[in-house]
Amino acid sequence: MQDVLAYETYFFDLDGTIFIGDLLLPGVKQTLQYLREQGKQVLFLSNTTIRTREECRNRLRLMGIEAHTEEVVTAASVSAAYFREMQEMNHRPQVLVIGEQALKYEMAGGGTVLTDEPMEATHVLVGMDRDFDYEKLHRAMKAVRAGAYLIAANPDPNCPVVGDLLPDTWSMVKAIEAASCGTVQEIIGKPSAYYAEKVLEQSGTRRENCLMVGDRMDTDIRFGLSHGINTALVLTGVTAREDLEQYSTMPDHIWTSMSEMLQDHLRLS
Repeated sequence: MQDVLAYETYFFDLDGTIFIGDLLLPGVKQTLQYLREQGKQVLFLSNTTIRTREECRNRLRLMGIEAHTEEVVTAASVSAAYFREMQEMNHRPQVLVIGEQALKYEMAGGGTVLTDEPMEATHVLVGMDRDFDYEKLHRAMKAVRAGAYLIAANPDPNCPVVGDLLPDTWSMVKAIEAASCGTVQEIIGKPSAYYAEKVLEQSGTRRENCLMVGDRMDTDIRFGLSHGINTALVLTGVTAREDLEQYSTMPDHIWTSMSEMLQDHLRLS
């Protein structure tokens, strides 16, 4: 087994890996501090669409975790990059956003034209929306039936909070698919190839020199396995040890908590 400190860049999921709600998870602060002391690059990769990068950074800092905005990548910020690149290719998307203010803020900051008119929309971009209702479903349905492309900001069905799970983006996407008789055309967040491309580009690191640490087999670990990045699963979020029986391919490392990351290093050093 490769020493867990042999990599150059470490990608960390946030919800369920670094924290749950306002609770910092065991071993996180010590591990991140040690990695930085060793000169390692740290990036925080989240599928969130309900917080901006700045809000994610501020949340980390409130928990005592050193972080900078440029170290944070979210499904919302990558969605903004996706549509910005579309504009650079002389396309003129008009996007109907089903999501919260953070997603709209990132999109507008990227220069994309947003619309609330279904018949004007070329794309419907869906993120987690805690105010999702019949009116929003109807508006998105009309846009998709009129020819707009349905884009999912991430494929997460739910999101962990302390003692519970909340419906996430994929729940809204499936409702819109059912109502419109349409199909999602693109997924932006982890584990997509586009997200991997943007993250590796930002890190400046060869994929074999990166480690993805996360709590979800279906997004975090699949992200690494699909794109040649080594992986570590922490059992502090969505995935439980008994869930692993349904998967044919395992992560390179499995830890009960982040505390075991440095323990693994000490055993091999």
